[in-house]
Formats: sequence, C-alpha cells, structure tokens
Amino acid sequence: MTHVIAVDGPAGSGKSTTAKEVAKRLGVPHIESGALYRSLTMAALDGGVEFNGQRLVALAKSLPVRLTLTDTGVRPEVAGADVSEAIREARVAERVSELSALPEVRAWANEQVRDAVARHQGDAAVVDGRDIGTVVFPDATLKFFLVARLEERARRRLLQEGVTPDGDRVAATVAALGRRDEADTSRAVAPLKPAPDAITLDTSDLTFGDQVNIVVTEARKAFS
Repeated sequence: MTHVIAVDGPAGSGKSTTAKEVAKRLGVPHIESGALYRSLTMAALDGGVEFNGQRLVALAKSLPVRLTLTDTGVRPEVAGADVSEAIREARVAERVSELSALPEVRAWANEQVRDAVARHQGDAAVVDGRDIGTVVFPDATLKFFLVARLEERARRRLLQEGVTPDGDRVAATVAALGRRDEADTSRAVAPLKPAPDAITLDTSDLTFGDQVNIVVTEARKAFS
C-alpha cells in the first residue's frame, strides 16, 4: 500500500510548492490534483467547449487529459503534450473554480489522482489539492491543511508569477483570491475544509524552508 501525505489548503497558501519540495526531500512523487482541473479548463477554453460536466469529461477522455508518471514525478498532459507551464495562465485561473465545482468533473479528477497513486506502486506519495484529505484519500496516512493571511497569499502569488507585489496589484489579487475562497468553500460538492484529523499549518510568518521542514519531520515520524 502506498502511504499518502495529503496537503490541502486555499489558493496561494503554498500547498503545491511545499508539497513538491517535501516530495523531493522524501524521494517520492508529487501529485497535484489542481493540475488536472487546470488542464481540463485550458482544453475546454481552447476548444470552445461548454462548461457542462458530461461534455467536459467526454473531452478529457477523448484528448486525453491525464497525469503521466515520469522518472521525477508526475506531469499533466493534454493530447500527449506537457502543459505544466501553460496551465498557469491567468485565463485558466479565472475559470478553474467554475469547472472544478461540477460533480462529474470532480469524480473524473478523483479517479485520475487515485489511479496515478496506484500506478506509482511505491512506498509513499505527496498529493496536494483542496479535498485530498477529506474526499480523495480520507484514509491518508498524514494530512496537512495549509493556511495563510490573505494579503500574504496575494503577495506570494504575485511573486510566483514574477510580478512585483505593489499596493494595487496586491489589492487586486486579494480580491481575486477572496472570490476563489468563496467559490471553493461554498460549492455543494467537496467544499474546501480541513479534515478533522488534519494538521493545520499557518504559514503566514514561516519561511518556505520552515514549512517544508515541519511537514518532512512529521512524515518521517509517521513512517518510522
């Protein structure tokens, strides 16, 4: 059985970058569920496909949209092309919450993530998203829920995009993240929330190295 380290949290909380580095430190794959939703969003926008659950799942299967195992981890692909960078575009970020709220899409994505872990067949994997510890892997060996102040999350998101986090840009990003939070926490299917047994980690005043060390330390204790 593959042990799953679940890392959940809102947009801009640092879950994906943290999960990626934790996986690197532990020598296990990193699987980002959000990459599937972003990939399908991009494919739908490029193809002019209506945001209808059944049509989107049909599109995902026909292209296909999938997670592919590599020597270093997992990458998202659309029709066989690596889309790791393209799915970070603003046009995708603006629509991904709408798509990810659809039950049929979530069921498809959950199946893909579980399949990626099963195909890995290793001792452990680090999986990040918004419902990994509550829905996708409710029996995960270790669960983390990362949070941070909204302004700090906005600043990090801008820096990640290579943009100077000045006052106006931070304010606009705060508003966008706030809308994303509302959509993610209020959706009818798998709303964003910490699992009852998750370790909540406020990263607002932590360095990146500190938050990675905390997760790695807990993981090593859990697997010792």
